[in-house]
Order: sequence, then C-alpha cells, then structure tokens
Amino acid sequence: MPPRDAHETDMQQVHRDEEYDLRFPNYLGFWQRSTPGLDEAPRFDIHDEPHLKRKRQILLDHPEIEELYGFDTNTVWITLATVCAQVGLAYLFGRVLTDWNWTMVLVAYVVGGSFSTQIGIIFHEFTHNLCAATSLQNRWVGNVANIPLVVPLAQSFRRYHLEHHTYQGVYGYDPDLPLEWEIRLIGNDPLKKFFWLIIYGVMYIGRGLAQQKQLSRWELYNWAWTIGCDVLLYQVCGPRGMLYLVLSVLLGFGLHPGAAHFIQEHYTFRDGQETYSYYGSGNFFWLNIGYHNEHHDFPLVPWTKLPEIKRLAPEYYDHLEYHTSWCAVLYMFVMSSLLAPQSRVVRTLDAHRYSRKNLKVPDSSQFAELAPAKAEFAARMKKAADLALQKAHARKVSAAE
Repeated sequence: MPPRDAHETDMQQVHRDEEYDLRFPNYLGFWQRSTPGLDEAPRFDIHDEPHLKRKRQILLDHPEIEELYGFDTNTVWITLATVCAQVGLAYLFGRVLTDWNWTMVLVAYVVGGSFSTQIGIIFHEFTHNLCAATSLQNRWVGNVANIPLVVPLAQSFRRYHLEHHTYQGVYGYDPDLPLEWEIRLIGNDPLKKFFWLIIYGVMYIGRGLAQQKQLSRWELYNWAWTIGCDVLLYQVCGPRGMLYLVLSVLLGFGLHPGAAHFIQEHYTFRDGQETYSYYGSGNFFWLNIGYHNEHHDFPLVPWTKLPEIKRLAPEYYDHLEYHTSWCAVLYMFVMSSLLAPQSRVVRTLDAHRYSRKNLKVPDSSQFAELAPAKAEFAARMKKAADLALQKAHARKVSAAE
C-alpha cells in the first residue's frame, strides 16, 4: 500500500498501462483490511472511493433506477411528529413528573435516544435535498428537526456529510474518519472501545471542529435559531426538561442501537469492502438508514425508495456482506480483536483524484477482455499485501523480544 504522502507520479507507476478501473463490476477493492495488533493504522487504498463508479456501472444495466430520484414530503410530517413528541416528553418530565428521576433517564435512553437518532437521520435526508422541492425548504426542515437537540447541528452536519460523500476515505478530508489520536488512544482495548462508543456522538462533532473551518452563513443561522429555540424551550419545559433533552442526545448518539449505523457503515468487516448495509427491522423506525451501499451509490433517492434499488439491481448487492443486527455490530466492535478505530480504509487525495480522472468504467461487453488484466493486478496487489503482512509479523516478533 502506498504511504500517506504518495503523489500522482506514484499512482502512475501503480496503475501503469491501465485505462480502466479493474475493480469492475462491483468496485470492491484489492486491499486487505487493517488488522489490530499487526497494523498500526487504517489500510491505505490506491483507488478513488467506489460509489460514483458503481453508480455509473449499475446505470449502464439499470437506467430505470434514475426514475427513483426525487424527494418525499412524508419526511416533513415525520419531522414534525418527532419534534412534537420529544418536546412533549421534555415538558412532561420538566413540569409534571418532576420527581421521576430514574424514569426520566430510562425514557431519555429508550425513547428520547431513539427520537434523537431519528432526527440525525432526518438531517441526512435534508442534506441531500430529499425532503422537499427546494434547497431552502430542505434547510428549514433541518432547522426545525434541530429543535429538540438543543445544540446547532443541522447545517454543520449537512456541510461535513456532503464532504464525506465527495471525499469518502480521503485522508485529511473525510470528516467521518477517526482522528490519529483516537486510533492511538483507543487501540484495541475492549474497555476503551466501549467508552469510545459512549462518547461517539461528541467525537463526531469534534472531527468536524478539528478541520478548523470558518462557520458558513447557514451554520450561523443555525446557531441563532437554536439559541432562540433553547430560550423558549427553557421557559416552557424548565431546567429538568432541558436536562431530559440533553440526556436524550448524549445517550442516543452513544451506545444505542440507533447510533450503531455509524460503525456499521464504513468500518471494515471484510477485505476489499468499505461500505456495508444493514437489512434489519431497525430500518422501519430509522428511515432505511441501513441501506447504506444503496444510498452512497444513489444519494438522490429518498429513504422510502432505497429498498427498490436493491430489488432492481440484485446482482450488484446480493453478494455484498451486510449486517442484520445493530446490537451485534456494537458487540462485535467492542469484543472482537479484529475490529478497532483503525478498521477503516483510507486513500490519499492524489490517489483519489488520479483514479477518478484516469481509470474509466468499462461496459459489460469489455469485461471478458479485461479479465486477465484484472487477475494480474489482483495477484500483484495480493503479493504486496502478503509481503506487508510478513513485515508486520516480523516487527511484532522483534518488539516482543
């Protein structure tokens, strides 16, 4: 795998004599996942993120998927219902059940946490303009959804999530990637991983702040709107009501099934696959957020139609690894020695740009002709990976001595 400072000349050497992206047709990588204990960092890839090319490949066979593009205003009504329910619970615990302390904490985790994570998924929908006809309308869906979260997250989420789509896995550009100090500090210790998941929502915000970007105009609007709403909420629900809302956010975006998709989506559970879907019952409440491969391939399709993508193009999805339990995802991440914050695939900006610009998507008529080149390239990458693994073993033995 290339070093972090690999430049375009390095990519030209790695991809010598290549005209097409040899990951076709499904755009699974040729890399082996990072192994905690042997590897010290995420696995570096030499290609661009896979989804734009997967989309082009799929549309060559299934152009009808473009008919699913659009928005679904049902999300607006779900937003209003969720906000009203969560504010109603804040009023209940803030003004009525004022001595139900542990009940409030339990409800904040089970109900409030679920509502908070659902609001995060509504952010996801408005970010891609999937809730209403115009960008302005979608922005305000996000602002309204932000009310029970008490901190201004909607517009910042939009900004950084779109960067995640543009630069998926690009080192230093994808705000979804763990920071280097997180990887070093947490390591592969189950207890540290457990507590890391508890504060994962806070870390997600911190990664955006670490980029030290100036607040955008809409982020400033979001701050002003949230401060005004918080003042009103405090007057209506009181300090206990505000405490309920804060607990709902902290517990919901921590060790909660509704937040497990943060681990499910891009932490590597198999070699070569960097995005994973979840096909379990949680999709019913959490707006099909589990259909993550489908979403990254077609971000212009609203949540209500994501299952239709898989139905229309099963040959591109049925063979991919997927999850069926978010609780199992959390358990595996904490307890498995093969999973840690380093369990991601990353790429340099030059590798991303070179592969995106120079390696084309073949059509199905070219697959047979390109098959020998793909096999040769896969063998070359496996040889390099095996050599890297041998060196890692040698370093571990040497360190033990």
